[in-house]
Amino acid sequence: MGNLIKAEMRKIVTTKSWWGLLIPTVVLALLFALGWGAITNDINDYLGSSDARELGRAAGVEVTTLPVGLLALAHGINIGLLFPLILGILAIAGEYGKKTITTTFLTAPNRVSALTAKMLTYILWGAIYGVVIVGFASLGTVITVDSPGIPDAGYWFGILGAGVLASILATLFGVGLGALWNSTTGATVTSIIWILIVENLLVLVMWGWGGISWLGGVLPNGTLNGIVGAIGAEAFGAAGTAVPDAIDDEAVWLMQFTAGAPGAFSWWASALIFFAWAMLLFGGGWAANQKRDIT
Repeated sequence: MGNLIKAEMRKIVTTKSWWGLLIPTVVLALLFALGWGAITNDINDYLGSSDARELGRAAGVEVTTLPVGLLALAHGINIGLLFPLILGILAIAGEYGKKTITTTFLTAPNRVSALTAKMLTYILWGAIYGVVIVGFASLGTVITVDSPGIPDAGYWFGILGAGVLASILATLFGVGLGALWNSTTGATVTSIIWILIVENLLVLVMWGWGGISWLGGVLPNGTLNGIVGAIGAEAFGAAGTAVPDAIDDEAVWLMQFTAGAPGAFSWWASALIFFAWAMLLFGGGWAANQKRDIT
């Protein structure tokens, strides 16, 4: 297994994919954190209602000292998570495209060993991407958010852990998707369209027309975003067990939306649900590649 993992590491570091994807990861995480950091300094005016003050009191903080920097962090991190997902897609689908999958399977004792080595290798790379994403999102937040809105040390460590976990799970999700689709282009284009357009529109439409506020808390992109975004929503009393009955559902959903986690139940629930999505795809891809023709 050690040699298989070394081989997988060489496949990654000897290509341009890992740093080619890392560049837009850094740029977007930083820019989104900078942008959201600039507007969240005026978060009280942005929310603009007594609901914001009630949500703040429910979370045990004064509205003027809400850690609004969490919003910048969440949006910076969540946009960056798209790229470890794409990196994961390349793990197996990329090898089919380059016709190297035959060598990979034939030089391993069996396909289970080869896929296990890929999983372990990409868990490590997902963690690396997670640290980088959180680091640059944090930089953007510190640059733009005024000191009263900067989260305390507890929140920073929580965000770091959640961001790294989300990046690892996004990478595994990508590995499974690529293994099932067997096409880098198809899996990448489909995932981007779903993440950036289809799911967001579906969540907005179902909330606006059907009053369904929980949909984002169970779909893949919503649960991935919720791992980090729900920490901010919980800090404002708009997710988790702190949601007061007196606050109407619309105000709660809007706060979750602002935090980048519409419909999220809590950060840990989002993590568990997205883990289930990732394992569903990874398990399906694992099964599909046990007997797939590689000639």
